[in-house]
Amino acid sequence: PAAAAEFGTKDEAVAMVKRVQEKFKHDGPEATFAAVTNKDPEFNDRDLYAFICLFNGMTMAHGARPALVGKSLLNLRDPDGVPLIRLMAETAIEKGSGWVDYKWPNPITNAIEDKTSYVEKMGDYFVGVGVYRP
Repeated sequence: PAAAAEFGTKDEAVAMVKRVQEKFKHDGPEATFAAVTNKDPEFNDRDLYAFICLFNGMTMAHGARPALVGKSLLNLRDPDGVPLIRLMAETAIEKGSGWVDYKWPNPITNAIEDKTSYVEKMGDYFVGVGVYRP
Protein backbone atom coordinates (compact mmCIF):
# COMPACT_ATOMS: atom_id res chain seq x y z
CA PRO A 1 0.00 0.00 0.00
CA ALA A 2 1.05 3.56 -0.70
CA ALA A 3 2.30 5.67 2.16
CA ALA A 4 -0.23 8.20 3.44
CA ALA A 5 2.22 11.04 2.69
CA GLU A 6 1.78 10.29 -1.02
CA PHE A 7 -1.79 11.57 -0.77
CA GLY A 8 -3.22 14.90 0.32
CA THR A 9 -5.30 15.31 3.48
CA LYS A 10 -8.52 17.20 4.12
CA ASP A 11 -6.58 19.85 6.07
CA GLU A 12 -4.19 20.30 3.14
CA ALA A 13 -7.16 20.62 0.75
CA VAL A 14 -8.71 23.38 2.87
CA ALA A 15 -5.33 25.14 3.12
CA MET A 16 -4.96 25.03 -0.68
CA VAL A 17 -8.43 26.56 -1.13
CA LYS A 18 -7.37 29.37 1.24
CA ARG A 19 -4.19 29.96 -0.84
CA VAL A 20 -6.31 30.23 -4.01
CA GLN A 21 -8.57 32.74 -2.23
CA GLU A 22 -5.53 34.84 -1.23
CA LYS A 23 -4.11 34.86 -4.77
CA PHE A 24 -7.55 35.79 -6.13
CA LYS A 25 -7.80 38.68 -3.65
CA HIS A 26 -4.29 40.00 -4.43
CA ASP A 27 -3.79 39.20 -8.13
CA GLY A 28 -7.34 38.97 -9.54
CA PRO A 29 -9.21 36.30 -11.48
CA GLU A 30 -7.07 35.91 -14.63
CA ALA A 31 -3.75 35.45 -12.79
CA THR A 32 -5.41 33.01 -10.40
CA PHE A 33 -7.02 30.98 -13.20
CA ALA A 34 -3.65 30.79 -14.99
CA ALA A 35 -1.74 29.73 -11.88
CA VAL A 36 -4.24 26.95 -11.11
CA THR A 37 -4.48 25.64 -14.67
CA ASN A 38 -0.71 25.87 -15.26
CA LYS A 39 -0.12 23.64 -12.21
CA ASP A 40 1.65 26.20 -10.03
CA PRO A 41 3.05 24.06 -7.16
CA GLU A 42 1.17 26.32 -4.74
CA PHE A 43 -2.08 24.87 -6.16
CA ASN A 44 -0.98 21.41 -7.30
CA ASP A 45 0.56 18.93 -4.86
CA ARG A 46 0.53 15.13 -5.31
CA ASP A 47 -3.16 14.21 -5.83
CA LEU A 48 -4.35 17.65 -4.63
CA TYR A 49 -5.21 20.30 -7.20
CA ALA A 50 -7.50 23.30 -7.28
CA PHE A 51 -10.38 23.99 -9.65
CA ILE A 52 -12.49 27.12 -10.09
CA CYS A 53 -15.97 27.35 -11.62
CA LEU A 54 -18.68 29.93 -12.08
CA PHE A 55 -21.92 29.08 -10.29
CA ASN A 56 -23.41 28.15 -13.68
CA GLY A 57 -20.87 25.31 -13.89
CA MET A 58 -18.46 26.94 -16.37
CA THR A 59 -14.92 25.77 -15.57
CA MET A 60 -12.51 28.71 -15.32
CA ALA A 61 -9.44 26.81 -14.07
CA HIS A 62 -8.57 23.15 -13.49
CA GLY A 63 -5.26 21.93 -12.07
CA ALA A 64 -5.51 18.33 -13.31
CA ARG A 65 -7.51 18.52 -16.54
CA PRO A 66 -6.88 21.79 -18.42
CA ALA A 67 -9.12 20.52 -21.26
CA LEU A 68 -12.11 21.16 -18.96
CA VAL A 69 -11.45 24.94 -18.90
CA GLY A 70 -14.16 26.76 -20.83
CA LYS A 71 -16.61 23.88 -20.52
CA SER A 72 -19.84 23.93 -18.53
CA LEU A 73 -19.96 20.93 -16.22
CA LEU A 74 -23.19 21.83 -14.40
CA ASN A 75 -24.96 18.69 -15.64
CA LEU A 76 -21.92 16.39 -15.26
CA ARG A 77 -22.70 13.29 -13.20
CA ASP A 78 -20.29 10.81 -11.68
CA PRO A 79 -20.69 7.04 -12.35
CA ASP A 80 -23.29 6.84 -9.54
CA GLY A 81 -25.35 9.71 -11.00
CA VAL A 82 -24.19 12.36 -8.49
CA PRO A 83 -24.42 15.85 -10.11
CA LEU A 84 -21.13 16.89 -8.51
CA ILE A 85 -20.63 20.38 -9.98
CA ARG A 86 -24.26 21.33 -9.32
CA LEU A 87 -23.86 20.15 -5.69
CA MET A 88 -20.61 22.09 -5.33
CA ALA A 89 -22.21 25.29 -6.65
CA GLU A 90 -25.24 24.85 -4.36
CA THR A 91 -22.98 24.18 -1.35
CA ALA A 92 -20.92 27.32 -2.01
CA ILE A 93 -24.00 29.50 -2.64
CA GLU A 94 -26.12 28.22 0.26
CA LYS A 95 -23.49 27.56 2.94
CA GLY A 96 -20.44 29.54 1.79
CA SER A 97 -18.32 26.38 2.02
CA GLY A 98 -18.54 22.66 2.60
CA TRP A 99 -17.66 19.13 1.46
CA VAL A 100 -19.18 17.25 -1.50
CA ASP A 101 -18.72 13.47 -2.02
CA TYR A 102 -18.53 11.87 -5.50
CA LYS A 103 -16.38 9.64 -7.72
CA TRP A 104 -13.66 11.09 -10.01
CA PRO A 105 -10.54 9.89 -11.89
CA ASN A 106 -7.41 10.06 -9.73
CA PRO A 107 -4.75 12.04 -11.67
CA ILE A 108 -2.04 9.70 -10.33
CA THR A 109 -3.70 6.30 -10.93
CA ASN A 110 -6.34 7.26 -13.57
CA ALA A 111 -8.73 4.96 -11.67
CA ILE A 112 -12.23 6.20 -10.78
CA GLU A 113 -12.07 6.65 -7.00
CA ASP A 114 -14.19 7.96 -4.15
CA LYS A 115 -13.43 11.63 -3.63
CA THR A 116 -14.61 14.46 -1.40
CA SER A 117 -13.97 18.09 -2.30
CA TYR A 118 -13.94 21.13 -0.10
CA VAL A 119 -15.55 24.04 -1.94
CA GLU A 120 -15.77 27.67 -0.95
CA LYS A 121 -17.51 30.69 -2.45
CA MET A 122 -15.09 33.16 -4.04
CA GLY A 123 -16.96 36.17 -5.42
CA ASP A 124 -18.93 34.98 -8.47
CA TYR A 125 -17.06 31.66 -8.42
CA PHE A 126 -16.42 28.66 -6.25
CA VAL A 127 -13.01 27.14 -5.70
CA GLY A 128 -12.49 23.53 -4.72
CA VAL A 129 -9.80 21.05 -3.80
CA GLY A 130 -10.57 17.39 -3.27
CA VAL A 131 -9.06 14.40 -1.54
CA TYR A 132 -9.39 10.80 -2.60
CA ARG A 133 -11.06 8.70 0.08
CA PRO A 134 -9.66 5.27 1.00
